[in-house]
Order: sequence, then C-alpha cells, then structure tokens
Amino acid sequence: MRTKGIHEQKVKVITLGCSKNLVDSENIMTQLQANDIDAVHEGIEECDVAIINTCGFIDLAKEESVDTILDYVDRKKNGLVEKVYVTGCLSERYKDDLEKEIPDVDAYFGTMELPALLQKFEADYKHDLIGDRFITTADHYAYLKVSEGCNRTCAFCAIPLMRGKHVSQPIERLVAQARHFARRGVRELVLIAQELTYYGLDIYKKRALPELLDALSDVEGIEWIRLHYAYPTKFPLEILEVMQRQDKVCNYLDIPLQHAADPVLKRMRRQITRSETEQLLRNIRERVPGIAVRTTMLVGFPGETEEDFERLIDFVKEQRFERLGVFAYSHEEDTIAYELEDDVPEEVKTDRMNRLMEVQREISMEKNRQRIGQRMKVLVDRKEGDYFYGRSEYDSPEVDNEILIPTESFVRIGDFTDVEIYDALEYDLFGKPV
Repeated sequence: MRTKGIHEQKVKVITLGCSKNLVDSENIMTQLQANDIDAVHEGIEECDVAIINTCGFIDLAKEESVDTILDYVDRKKNGLVEKVYVTGCLSERYKDDLEKEIPDVDAYFGTMELPALLQKFEADYKHDLIGDRFITTADHYAYLKVSEGCNRTCAFCAIPLMRGKHVSQPIERLVAQARHFARRGVRELVLIAQELTYYGLDIYKKRALPELLDALSDVEGIEWIRLHYAYPTKFPLEILEVMQRQDKVCNYLDIPLQHAADPVLKRMRRQITRSETEQLLRNIRERVPGIAVRTTMLVGFPGETEEDFERLIDFVKEQRFERLGVFAYSHEEDTIAYELEDDVPEEVKTDRMNRLMEVQREISMEKNRQRIGQRMKVLVDRKEGDYFYGRSEYDSPEVDNEILIPTESFVRIGDFTDVEIYDALEYDLFGKPV
C-alpha cells in the first residue's frame, strides 16, 4: 500500500459500547477534522487508518472489542489498512495485556488520552472546539455528556476502573454546546453520565442537575431534554420539580435499579433497600403523573438464590415499568464482587434473564395496547420500507419503543408531528398523523 501523507489519509472511527463512548468518538472526529484530516464514523469499508473505540464493561463487550481489533489487524496484514489505533475503556483497563497479546496494533490509548492520539496524526488538540462537536446521530438529536467517571462503589461495576472519579462539566460549557447543537438543527438533547444525579457535587459542592436543566431549557430550538442513568440512592427529588415546571424536560427517567431483593442489593453495595426503592418510585410517579420510568436489572449476581430472583420478578410485576432491560452478571477482575464466588451457573443466568424479559414483554404489550386511540407528539427519526419511525417523549433513541407511521402519510424526518395510535405490538406502536 502506498504510504500517504497525514492529511491525505482517510480515518475511520469505529465505536463499540455505550452512548458515552459515542460522544468520545465524536470528539475524536471533531479534533481530526479541525486539523484537516478526513475522518468518518463507520459506514465505509476502505480506510487508511482505523481508530477502534472499545468497550470493556462486561465479557460480551470485551469479546466484541477484541474481535474488532483482530479484524483490523488482519486487514493491516493484508495491506488494506496502514495503521490501527485502539482507544476507549478496554484499552484503558487492559493496555499492558493488549500490547503483549496483540502487538500489531500501532498504539493503544486510554480514555483520557485524546491529545496523545492526535499526536499520531501530527494534529494539535484544539481547546477552542469545546462545545463544537461533530455528531454521528441523526441531525435532530444529540447526546450531551454532562460528566465523566463515577464515585460510586457498586460491587459489580468496573466503570470507575476505566473512567476514574466523577468530573462534572460546567453549566456554561454545556449550555454553549447545546446552543451550538440547536443552531445546527438539533431538537432533542439526551443527557448522559455514569451517574447523572451526582452532577455538580465536585465543582459546585451541591447537586446541580436542576440548575443545569433550567439553563438548558432556556436554549432556543431545543424542545426535548431527556435524562439517562440516574442513581436511586439519595435521589434529588428537586429534579422532579423541574420536570413539572419545564415543558422541555421529558417525562422520562432512566434509573437503573439492578435488583429488588435486599440480600442481593446489600452484596451489590447499592446502599438502598427494596422498601426505600418502592417509596422513591411512589414519589416519582406521584410528582410526575404519567412519567415513563426506564430501569435495568442485573441477574445472576453472586449468591442470588431462586428466592431472590422470584422477589425480583414480583417487584417488576408490581411496579410495571414502562421500559426495562436485563443483563446477566459478568465476573469482572478488580471489582469488589470479584472476591465473591461466581456461583450462579451461566445457563441459570440466561434462564433468569429470559424469564424476566418475558414478564416485561407482557407488561409492555399491555401498556402499549392502552395507548390505542391516544394522540401523541412524535419526533420522526428515519424512514425504512413502508414506514417512518419516530419516538414519543417516553422513548429514548436506540433502546426504547418506536412509533411507526405509514409512508403514505406526509411527515418529515427531524420534525415533530401529532399522531393517533391505531395499533400496538410488544415494543412498537403504529400511528397516523392528525
């Protein structure tokens, strides 16, 4: 392969893992493009340089990351790629091991080493780009990462090992970024953090998420603000007051609860009991009627008995969450839980995961059928086949329900439209514009 100059190279950024990783990839591309380097996000087969932004959260994610690295190393050996760089959580956590096991990668970088990565392209880190970020999502919504890292000590979680302690972004910087997005046509902001409710404690010495939401609500052009990854312990109820006061803040909350059996919660170090969780959920639903609560459950944690799991099943049946996801426990090195015996067999973890999702599937079907005949405000995301696909304020991109609108209707991608729901499936609704 002919070696190209730095500014002739086409750089492909591959993102694995969560939306927080996606934001990091967008920042990488923003910096490269500002240095006149042709950088694209996935979507192309041929490239001169591959940057793989890895995930190291659980076993399946790590396997996917390693497989992707090996794939691009093979492409390099076959002359299809000149350079392969690896960054992200897996590289942060296992850099030394990866360098030994996969030495054909040209360089490994941790989660906070963007300036060092840019040096490989003879590119400068441009501080004036803060707030001016390339987005890879649809033009009308963007993720806004309000903080990095986490100070919690959940026994199962490796995130602090890879992302460090909690660091909040100042309100003025986040507002500047939101204004930039709005000028480019973004209508919805999805606020993400490892621990959203901790926002501000490090720089303002108080939980400042309500102040941030008020400031973002003043940004002209932004119509929806969505909250992801709120921790239940010491949940600041002031957030709910902002939801009531600010129409732009969606009646939606992603609050991973992880479990409902007290013995499991204690071993997980979640610092909350089932009864306290139930009281919190009552407060949330009483203060914000009609709110959609999304949560995540973790099954197969060390010591989880069938009785513990049945308590979790009962809890989900009682609470009837609007949105719910389930993960099987992954025994991760250097976490607190790694000292415990991983004593729930994999086939039992899988069975419990499937059983819990079957319960949620029925709940979701019942709730969706109740929507038939209702009118809903929908943000149209894309067109596929015979339908436009959109979402209500109760649905986050990629992970939640979608509303399908027949293409015979006149709607535009990126616009809001009012629809009447006429049919429902377990995880989708069908609507026509009204």
